[in-house]
Amino acid sequence: MTDAVVEVEGLSKRFGAILAVDGLGFSVGAGEIFGLVGPDGAGKTTTMRMLASVMRPDEGHVVVDGIDVLAHPEQTKRHVSYMPQRFGLYDDLTVDENIRFYADLFEVPAELWRQRAETLLAASDMTRFRTRLAGQLSGGMKQKLGLSCALVHTPRVLLLDEPTTGVDPLSRREFWQILYGLRAEGVAMVISTAYLDEAERCDRLALLHRGRLMYCDTPAGLKARMPGAMLEIASPEPRRLRDAVQGLPGVEGVLLVGIGAHVHVDDAAARLPQIAQALAAAGVETTRMETVAPTIEDLFVALLERGEKAS
Repeated sequence: MTDAVVEVEGLSKRFGAILAVDGLGFSVGAGEIFGLVGPDGAGKTTTMRMLASVMRPDEGHVVVDGIDVLAHPEQTKRHVSYMPQRFGLYDDLTVDENIRFYADLFEVPAELWRQRAETLLAASDMTRFRTRLAGQLSGGMKQKLGLSCALVHTPRVLLLDEPTTGVDPLSRREFWQILYGLRAEGVAMVISTAYLDEAERCDRLALLHRGRLMYCDTPAGLKARMPGAMLEIASPEPRRLRDAVQGLPGVEGVLLVGIGAHVHVDDAAARLPQIAQALAAAGVETTRMETVAPTIEDLFVALLERGEKAS
């Protein structure tokens, strides 16, 4: 990527015998939302801390907005905002006072930060809560306030480490609406998430497992890599459904979903009649069986299962 704002090459970090991040490399362009996706222990938070110059890597290079993060960490911080999982809000300060505190840290002039605060609070529907103590805010409102604090100095790069964990669905949607607005302003964003449905909102995704980059592509590009086919089987008995189809010829994996299960098979045309027969023999009620496009969650589970079988 020639217009990359974030460039990562060969990034590695070890904690004793554990290799938390293993030779990670990617780039992020201006106005791009880049997602780091993976289960707990995949290396997402460690990667975020190294990008933010909070933690030094053992190997590799990170360049942010043309600045070498390792050589000039303090200079980098004026171009980057890092919002960790537990953002450092002060419960005994009001919404306005928290924003002012972070503006002062970055030496943002009073007139500029007040104007910026007006815009950010309006975008997050927080204007009417300006005088409320941060400790009295809901979880979703705290996350939106944290984002406002992180953006008050107008960074070129925004690093968000699982920002919507524990946040209600409505607040998650509002949070993403803010991110879409930042994308239009040209802000480069790296966001880690364990919510695979949320990952579909990113422009590109890096699928991480045990510190290594498995795949990096657009959500559509990743789904195109899915081997075989995905069947959606609706049933009021999803666990019995899973037990009945696991181990059948051509069945690569079964993922329970709200309506029943997604069944990964090698060939849909060949396996549908076999699966239907097996379910009928087991007395499992079904209301629908059809081929569907895989989700990011389907893909990730399939890749993990393939990796486990290979190892």
